[in-house]
Amino acid sequence: MSGEQLKQLLLLARSKSVDARARLVENITDLFLSDQGRLSEHERALMSDILGKLIGQVEADIRKELAETMVRAGVDFPDIARMLANDEVEIARPLLERSHLLQDPDLIEIIRMRTDEHRMSIAMRDELSEAVSNALVEYGSEDVIETLLNNHDANISKRAMEYLVAESRRVDRFQEPLLLRADLPGDLAYRMYWWVSAALRKRILTEFDIDPVVLEQAVKRAVSTTIVDHQQNESAYIRAQKLVRRMAENGELSIQFLINSLRQQRIAVFVAGMGELGNVDFRTAWRIFSDRGGESFAILAKAVGVDRSQFTSIFLLVVQAREGATVKSPGFLKEILALFDAITEENAKGALQVWQRDSAYQAAIEELDRVG
Repeated sequence: MSGEQLKQLLLLARSKSVDARARLVENITDLFLSDQGRLSEHERALMSDILGKLIGQVEADIRKELAETMVRAGVDFPDIARMLANDEVEIARPLLERSHLLQDPDLIEIIRMRTDEHRMSIAMRDELSEAVSNALVEYGSEDVIETLLNNHDANISKRAMEYLVAESRRVDRFQEPLLLRADLPGDLAYRMYWWVSAALRKRILTEFDIDPVVLEQAVKRAVSTTIVDHQQNESAYIRAQKLVRRMAENGELSIQFLINSLRQQRIAVFVAGMGELGNVDFRTAWRIFSDRGGESFAILAKAVGVDRSQFTSIFLLVVQAREGATVKSPGFLKEILALFDAITEENAKGALQVWQRDSAYQAAIEELDRVG
């Protein structure tokens, strides 16, 4: 920048007319975009000081032009970027969405202090850190959070993800964006199973794996779980559990025995036996048996080693026992069989143990029962 250019800028800065201030910003933006626009440290400090004093005095359309120019030209004035990013959202938007001059503390402060429109623009940024995402989850509206979930460049912490998974029980529109994220842990996806649509259930079952470490921890918890049931026929359930446990200890508990029990309408024995083979308590097994969708029973069957031909017979008997004479369409059975084929035994076992240990699952089921 020549001495004459700097002198001209200073003269325009001293003028209080609207025209002079507009010409000043125009000259500055031209300078930013020119090949000769490289400034010395002294010139940079002087220019930043001039702009800082002008921002609060010029019209909104001039501030907007300046913000867009800073993003487009990559102008390195962090103080000015922060000032404009806190301006009206129409002025701040290009900086909030694309400027690398705004650091995490700047963005978090804007999230806390400015409007939901500002938060929405930040939620669209590339490579959002966990700290910024946490702030958006804490302060943002449902619209902002949905935008964040759809931003696959945003890093979201496990803690925030757990919170959003729990919220997805209440806010349906969080469900699909969560399940489309590559960073959603498998155990959290399986937690959502109980309150999402049939289409999303199938996505969970076919596209999410359970971390073996999580599974091992879950199995240890499951082993120590006390079987509790508060329904009216509690004594019948306890007798069924004692029977199948004794048979299991003697190596006599088999799939064929359970199929025969189901044909004889000994439902409690069948459910207790499936739970024993699947290493889940009676309550969890009963919820799976009662789930009308059928997908969860396909998981239980795959986990305990039921083969395809046995599954077809068992599933039809389960539907009959659960729903009386109601006949499912051939298409429905075909879909459940396709799902049974697609599930891996490892994922099926992992799903059972996640459901067994997860208190959120129990709370979700109880809430669905109350609503129903």
